[in-house]
Amino acid sequence: MASVEEGTARKPSPHGFSSFKCFPGMYPFLLISAALSACGLISASPADLHRRAVTQLSAAELARFAPFTQFARAAYCGTDILSDWTCGEACEANSDFQVSLVGGDGDAVQIYYVGYSPSLEAIIVAHEGTDPTQLESDLTDVDIPLATLNSTLFPGVSSSVEVHTGFQNEHALTADIILAEVKSLMSSVGTNNIVAVGHSLGGALAEIDTVFFRVNIPSANISAMTYGTPRVGNPAWAALVDSSDVNFKRIDNMQDLIPIVPGRSLGYEHPAGEIHILSPGDAVSCPGDDDATDADCQIESVPTIFQGNILDHLGPYEGIYIGTIYCT
Repeated sequence: MASVEEGTARKPSPHGFSSFKCFPGMYPFLLISAALSACGLISASPADLHRRAVTQLSAAELARFAPFTQFARAAYCGTDILSDWTCGEACEANSDFQVSLVGGDGDAVQIYYVGYSPSLEAIIVAHEGTDPTQLESDLTDVDIPLATLNSTLFPGVSSSVEVHTGFQNEHALTADIILAEVKSLMSSVGTNNIVAVGHSLGGALAEIDTVFFRVNIPSANISAMTYGTPRVGNPAWAALVDSSDVNFKRIDNMQDLIPIVPGRSLGYEHPAGEIHILSPGDAVSCPGDDDATDADCQIESVPTIFQGNILDHLGPYEGIYIGTIYCT
């Protein structure tokens, strides 16, 4: 994966807000967001943090994200068309991909797939995001209490590390079968490169994958590309991701409100690796964990969900939209 740490510093600049709008097609998703707000899940920037400069991404760096964006998009497709990799544009963009495992139903278990990309020389693990028409998937998102990690799946991780209960429970449903498939592929194709991808809830699952693979496959080269990801765990979790020697990037788009929930007032914090898309072709890398105070970073440009725009959650991520209706 391309580094996003290169480039020139960008000075803080004023950033306009889009209003929180209601659209019929997004009604279930908006209900979830309203419920999060009612529970106090509003993010505000601490006043005592020092302002840090962001780093402008080049057009070439942004273009390198596209294959992973398309993999995240494909995860919203049905298991039948994923099995033979015929999901339209998302599959055509990674035409050499070799699917080896597909599962889930999009409701009780998020759709997932695993396979090998010869052109990227990497095993791809992809998770579906929330489909607002599926009740159990919606309930996963709002099961917000923090809980310690499963010691069987995450051996040796401190009990001080806590993550979102719903996300952890969802991850556990497929953790063993995905781990077994990844290990098998590593042996059969001869690579140690693993990339986890996902959008929204799928991004949260991919973030958990980074630590899961690190503690269970110490020799692997692990990366993750996530899109519109909500906060997953507490500050100890963020520190663990940061220290786990993984190439983790979380991309948030313009005024998307999902990356600022659950709120930091509830003990949540993002790890480092934020890439914030300001407009098509214009994105910055934000420093630190969940404490970037530059006006171009997410927690400053969308300080509360009421100053966000839920449609930005779907994209465009450099011309690519992600969600159930954008499968093909």
